[in-house]
Amino acid sequence: MGYKPLCFGLTCILFAYYIYTPMPENIEEPWKATILEKTGIKRFDELFSIIIKLDYTQPISDENVTVMDTTFSDIPVRLYLPKRKRESQRPAVIFIHGGAFVLGSYSDSSGGTLAAGVTQLIQNDPELKHKLKAQALIYPGLQVVDLSLPSHRENEHGPLLSWKLAIKLACLYLTQDKVLPQAMMKNQHMPHGSMQLFKLVNWSTFLPEEYKKSHVYTEPILGRLNPSYSILLDSRLSPLAVNDSQLQNLPLTYILTCQHDILRDDGLMYVSRLQNVGVKVSHDHMEDGIHGALSFMASPIYLKLGIRIKDKYINWLEENL
Repeated sequence: MGYKPLCFGLTCILFAYYIYTPMPENIEEPWKATILEKTGIKRFDELFSIIIKLDYTQPISDENVTVMDTTFSDIPVRLYLPKRKRESQRPAVIFIHGGAFVLGSYSDSSGGTLAAGVTQLIQNDPELKHKLKAQALIYPGLQVVDLSLPSHRENEHGPLLSWKLAIKLACLYLTQDKVLPQAMMKNQHMPHGSMQLFKLVNWSTFLPEEYKKSHVYTEPILGRLNPSYSILLDSRLSPLAVNDSQLQNLPLTYILTCQHDILRDDGLMYVSRLQNVGVKVSHDHMEDGIHGALSFMASPIYLKLGIRIKDKYINWLEENL
């Protein structure tokens, strides 16, 4: 088949997908989101494998910055070191990438989970003298205690990241057992002895009124999963599900949430809980936002939304570090 007929055929298919796929009305560049939706969800493993290879860049230095790859305790990291000396100390940013704990080097939600968990551990450890000045969380996933939040229901089928796909990917981080994702989809995965966590992630308490709408709160069901996974009680997996005393010592915080994102309410509730204990929080909410937009800022598909998110995030860092 020739190149032009092939391109025409693909264009027709994508156009048909765009027409017959329901998308939220206020999403910017919806045809691009549709392409990502159809390729990303249906064949996410192959798609991300290709993108990982295409996205990789060599650590190339220039006259201003030395770029090098190394490891910290066997974890691969890339360092960007300014060449120009300064009399005062420079601020440093530690970027933890996303990718649902299992994919690539993207800025999806798991990076926010890990950043929030690490920040809690550092700030609450009396033996660590050096603390973090700030934390910035981009559409973070912050709890696995209750998987029936309003944002889960409203955005169950995407765009880009569906509720079922998110559960399946997250479970790959924990186990190969297929029983766990099935229990999570029924919101019956939490083990006995975890009821005290429910009040810490209760959306009917911590979610702003405009996001509750007509949804009715239903408490998760305990103890239906056999075997029981004790890791589901680990605060590093659910930074939102910790007591107020563990939140009070947290540093200046930036949180960005997206309206059309299954993880929207995790971030919104974290904003409320941090503000309730006196932590200074800056919050940007993208009314036309979708999950993962920050990962698509270059060709062949780039979203202007991703550029806007990046600009807000970088501006906040420049003003507060």
